Amino acid sequence: MERKNAWDAYKGGKVSRVMDFAEDYRKFISENKTERECTETFIEKAKKDGFRDLADLIKAGKKLKAGDRIYSDQMGKSLVLFVIGKDDIEDGMNILGAHIDSPRLDLKQNPLYEDHELTLLDTHYYGGVKKYQWVTIPMALHGVIVKKDGSVVKVNIGDKPGDPVVGISDLLIHLASEQMEKKGAKVVEGEALDVLIGSVPVADEKDKKGEKIRERVKENIIRILQKEYGVEEEDFLSAEIEVVPAGEARDFGLDRSMIMGYGHDDRVCAYPSFEAILAMRKPKRTSVCLLVDKEEIGSVGATGMQSRFFENTVAELLALNGKDSNVSLRRALANSFMLSSDVSAAFDPNYASVFETKNAAYFGRGVVFNKYTGSRGKSGSNDANAEYMAKLRGIFDANDVYYQTAELGKVDIGGGGTIAYITANLGMNVIDSGVAVLSMHAPWEIISKVDLYESYRSYQVFLEEA
Repeated sequence: MERKNAWDAYKGGKVSRVMDFAEDYRKFISENKTERECTETFIEKAKKDGFRDLADLIKAGKKLKAGDRIYSDQMGKSLVLFVIGKDDIEDGMNILGAHIDSPRLDLKQNPLYEDHELTLLDTHYYGGVKKYQWVTIPMALHGVIVKKDGSVVKVNIGDKPGDPVVGISDLLIHLASEQMEKKGAKVVEGEALDVLIGSVPVADEKDKKGEKIRERVKENIIRILQKEYGVEEEDFLSAEIEVVPAGEARDFGLDRSMIMGYGHDDRVCAYPSFEAILAMRKPKRTSVCLLVDKEEIGSVGATGMQSRFFENTVAELLALNGKDSNVSLRRALANSFMLSSDVSAAFDPNYASVFETKNAAYFGRGVVFNKYTGSRGKSGSNDANAEYMAKLRGIFDANDVYYQTAELGKVDIGGGGTIAYITANLGMNVIDSGVAVLSMHAPWEIISKVDLYESYRSYQVFLEEA
């Protein structure tokens, strides 16, 4: 059952739809490299499109009606948007769920140090990464520093025009004989992923206590931070700063059919999910776009999918319409349909041996459905039922959406997970659906533009007709 190539549907002038949508997405992932930045940008755009903060509606005690556009964010790092449908929310919702965090390096709480007249930042890698991929590439610092008075200082160094970049050095090949004998997981150790940020010392002078400054390069960096951001070294204790690849996402391939960029996993699904809900006006069932944090480390914490953020938000919506009961909440969740919009592994001819070709995802064949994820014996998987898959097939075939089905590699080799199993625990029908990615979890990943566009089309059709 080989699926058709979606590019065949976009001949002549029709291809501009794909390219224009992809260009907007390319700009988005170039400018939004953290979950905080994604949330802030999405909220700003949602407000312009008529979405209102749920907290304001609660204060006003305003009853909801079909067509109302509502959003709620969780600590600035997760976001959910609703377009209220004509049907009662208790009858279920159509939900698009994706995550907006990506693999990266995080600064430790006490990161700044000097070693032999070089100043570095100590890091802790976040999510599943091949550590050796993160050396010798230009890196940027994105995040926030929160001072004791509660003021928030935004940090963005390395991606603005004229900015310097930072990075991690690697051992020269001439001295790497022992290193080259190590397994891939040990070639670069986690504690060696320290970011070089400076080498110029301050003048040979005394500090405020009249003592000679011993770490003069570090002192110079501290003074730069004080001048540019008004922060002290101790303020790193309450900072969230991420080390991410510097530079814009780029068109990839001589035919410009692909995009190479940082953070496709999972912003390549989050972005079309967000754009799909913007297109909703008065749907039959309430449309939802749920964008969460912490998926790459198990969906934990107050901003991850395992928190009660989404359930609490739905409960608030029901309460506004006088349905303030646990039964109403449980019915609304159990009656819902969801696409857990997350990426899948694209077939790579360079590593064909790890794929089962009849059940692999391919570039150009549209959105990918993973009936189940998990690892080996489906461990940790949501396994969508056949009835739900049949329902989706009917919807997408009727609307000429290009889609394919896949597994994440061969049975005893592959493995992975998404937020699907968490929402499935609430009793709703949910299946994984997303874009195929090459070099997943590498600093620079690759996607097909037509797969991105078909994902957007599939999400819009799902919200309208599921």
